[in-house]
Amino acid sequence: MKNKSSDASEVVILERCWVVEFRSKTDVSIVPRFQSGEPDLYLEDASKPDREPWAVALAEVNSEGLHNKIQQLRRLIMEIKEERSSDEARQFLPSSQLDSLGEPQFTSIQRIANEPKLEFSLACKDLVAATRDRKLNTFIQVSVVHPAEHILTRYSSTEIVEGTKDPLFLTGVTFPPEYPIYEETKIKLTVYDVKDKSQDTVCTSVLPDHKEPRADVGRSFLGCATFRVGDLVKSKEQQLTLTLRTSDGGKTVGTIEVNLVKMGELEEGETDHITADTQDQKCALVRECTATEGISGKDNLPSLNAVLRNPVCKLYRFPTSDNKWMRIREQMAETTLSFHVPKELINLHIKEDMRRNQELKDLGELAPHWDNMRKSVIAHCDQMLSMYQDTLAELGKHTGSSFKSSCSKGEKTLEFIPINLHLQRMHVHSPRLKDALYDVITVGAPAAHFQGFKNGGLRKLLSKFEAERRNTGYQCIYYSPENTAKAKEVLSNINHLQPLISSHADLLLSSASQRSPDSLKNSLKMLSEKTELFVHAFKDQLVRSALLALYTARPGCVLKKPAVPRNSAEEGADAQHQDHPSQIKRQDSIPHHSEYDEEEWDRVWANVAKSLNCLIAMVDRLLEKDSNSHIKEGEDEPSAADCKVLHTGGDWYEQLYPLVITLKDCMGEVVTRAKQSMAFVLLQELACGLPQCLMLTLRRDIVFSQALAGLVCGFVIKLHTGLHDQGFLQQLHTVGLLVQYEGLLSTYSEEAGMLEDMAVGISDLQKVKFKVIEAKSEDFLPIITGRREHYIIEVQLPAKMFELLPQEIKEGKLLHMYPVLFNVGINEQQTLAERFGDTTLQENINQENLELLKEYYKLFTEKMPPDCLPHFQEQNDLKGLLESLHQNIQAKKRKNVEIMWLAATICRKLNGVRFTCCKSAKDRTSMSVTLEQCSILRDEHQLHKDFFIRALDCMRREGCRIENVLKNVKCRKYAFNMIQLMAFPKYYRPPEGTYGKADT
Repeated sequence: MKNKSSDASEVVILERCWVVEFRSKTDVSIVPRFQSGEPDLYLEDASKPDREPWAVALAEVNSEGLHNKIQQLRRLIMEIKEERSSDEARQFLPSSQLDSLGEPQFTSIQRIANEPKLEFSLACKDLVAATRDRKLNTFIQVSVVHPAEHILTRYSSTEIVEGTKDPLFLTGVTFPPEYPIYEETKIKLTVYDVKDKSQDTVCTSVLPDHKEPRADVGRSFLGCATFRVGDLVKSKEQQLTLTLRTSDGGKTVGTIEVNLVKMGELEEGETDHITADTQDQKCALVRECTATEGISGKDNLPSLNAVLRNPVCKLYRFPTSDNKWMRIREQMAETTLSFHVPKELINLHIKEDMRRNQELKDLGELAPHWDNMRKSVIAHCDQMLSMYQDTLAELGKHTGSSFKSSCSKGEKTLEFIPINLHLQRMHVHSPRLKDALYDVITVGAPAAHFQGFKNGGLRKLLSKFEAERRNTGYQCIYYSPENTAKAKEVLSNINHLQPLISSHADLLLSSASQRSPDSLKNSLKMLSEKTELFVHAFKDQLVRSALLALYTARPGCVLKKPAVPRNSAEEGADAQHQDHPSQIKRQDSIPHHSEYDEEEWDRVWANVAKSLNCLIAMVDRLLEKDSNSHIKEGEDEPSAADCKVLHTGGDWYEQLYPLVITLKDCMGEVVTRAKQSMAFVLLQELACGLPQCLMLTLRRDIVFSQALAGLVCGFVIKLHTGLHDQGFLQQLHTVGLLVQYEGLLSTYSEEAGMLEDMAVGISDLQKVKFKVIEAKSEDFLPIITGRREHYIIEVQLPAKMFELLPQEIKEGKLLHMYPVLFNVGINEQQTLAERFGDTTLQENINQENLELLKEYYKLFTEKMPPDCLPHFQEQNDLKGLLESLHQNIQAKKRKNVEIMWLAATICRKLNGVRFTCCKSAKDRTSMSVTLEQCSILRDEHQLHKDFFIRALDCMRREGCRIENVLKNVKCRKYAFNMIQLMAFPKYYRPPEGTYGKADT
């Protein structure tokens, strides 16, 4: 220290002091104050701008300040600042970035195809608590440092283990095949002590790793350790024991054991020391056995990778009843089918509607009443067509995630897309049983959320619309839904068969020009088969009656007789109508007209058959003459006058050409008349209900699109896992596939409308057929063909997988679907419905689908030999389960979740596909899926009964389903509150700290 004009007079050591400002009336001084009680030192600053820098410099110059700076720098060097939040940890790097990361200096981890790159389990020993009396409640947070990026990424966490200094964690760590991890990658393990579980889940993903959590978040930092992946993989015992140290790297607070896990190997050691549950449990009976050959076959990769995206993997180890370890890998994946199937479907709707609009325009000249009706219908149809085209264009612009989040369920541009569609899979490796896969498809209930549910859902709307259309006096002819469906089928057959017949006729002429007898025979055979189908398609009273109706709608048509119902059985009814004035009015069937020749239509389509017979006769003559055989005249052979045979010698082409032209002309006349008559039927259907008819069609298309995307995903996954199960493949083409939907919707308010939509959408899946074909390219996405109410889904398989199929499936046999829906509302709204509302909708749906399930079981027992599926139990078990399901449905018990457990059990025993649905497939679905998984482990894989609740909490707290919540709402909280959960069945309640306020 010195004065302004003197040399240094003394030295002041600035230790154990702090700096304050002293303000007098004249000036401001900087005052260091000492903890020892030494007198304060008043330092006068030269100028005001110098004051603050001097104050900071004096405060930090002491050894304590320097020590803090050094520790901060050490942490920044050893623990790189985190730049990604945990919701990004699951989003894998794009392929271009992966290529740049996969440089030669990084060593890849050897692994089996389609298996995770790395899996390990964790345990701690001798943890030291902050205070001597505290019982530790610990969990481990796992972070990853990529060697190229040098950025710390939060990856996952274990469950919380309570009340022990030696926690053994049941939740492990797994890295999917796509994750960019190498031997040089470092993994940081941070151990926390949780003081308040209700706060922990909310805050685990927001703190940077280099900072200790604030006291108010309910947890405290214990210690951390870091290791290289290569050290674990190459270790002799495939185990590392790491020392846990505090953040400054000085104090040791325990050790942490890291054990490399391989699903196919058994884990040694007893499980007696693990903290167990003590509560008695009773839950679902669920069973499924799956052949192990198809679990990880590398041949499945190309086609499965075409439909699955962004997998999330979780690893668990649970003790069995005999104190051995079982390992469970839980997986969840999005599917590209969420967008692929709706886009294909909308494209088919556009083509179908464009054909219909053109057919209406091709009806020809109509009387003013009918012509005005047609113009109005076409105008409305064009508006709807434009809407479909706009929707398809918007979906074509979509990039990024291949699933629709629950927050987007009300978006108009995404209304055809299923909500939150995912594959949920559990792979179990237990000591004494075969490895098994258990799959559930989770998806939001198919429903038209954008259109809303003010007036109910499809089930109510369709019934109401049909009643109004039948009973209201429209200026059109009423056709039943069955007749309009028949008209669409006839038009579809025309559009399908006419080009085929024309093509086969041309092939016949080509064979004739080459004088190839064998080719000529084959061409004639194909032509005959298709033509007979063509003729048979018009043997229907609807075509004949619709032609009459169209005749009466032509300009200048004057009815000499009044319009009389053709279907009237009593002649007295005819007499009552004969005094009525002749006028166009709504009728319950087609009118009769005295001047219309009904036999004319019979002659027109019969000419097609005659023309074909003449063609067959000529081919026979030519072939007989060519082989120099004796020509025998048959009694049924067409006469020379009918066939107009020129002669049997000369060029074959010249002989057959006129007959082929005649056949095409006759067919063309039939097509023209039939198309116009069926288009007239569709005109009546549309005109009777504008605009409600088109809006209902739109709503039904939306719901069906969502349902079909889930079904296609479920079928593809089931086919891949069952390729080596000959019993399943035989069942698939002999009986068909059972598809069981578990609904968790309430029957109160809007969810009742969702349930009505869902019931119709799932019922419509009965009209879908599947066909398995061999892929001709690297594009394995399914191909959709057909029209409304008649779709065929072609699933493509690589050649090696296709060869595993039975001959019937390889030859293109259509595979039938048998969808069933069982719904049990479990939330607080269902409580209101049960006490103050109506549960009839749920009861009716369950009863109707029970009958459908019984029908499938009857088909199964009739067509399948008892020993074809050896892993099934005795048929009496299924009978008993069906009877128990029947009794539970009849009991009308409140929130009877046993209905869902029994239905799921029956589905698995019958090799079906399982679906679980709630409003958004996020919260209630997560509770149901995790409960089902733990029930399977307990009932089929001997999970220790005392660990049932702990296993359930593990899956709900740190499993795939909480990741699903994060993907949807960017928050690790199930959207429940305490009051809601009081209304939930016991085993459908999440663990403390995993629920709270969140957007759904």
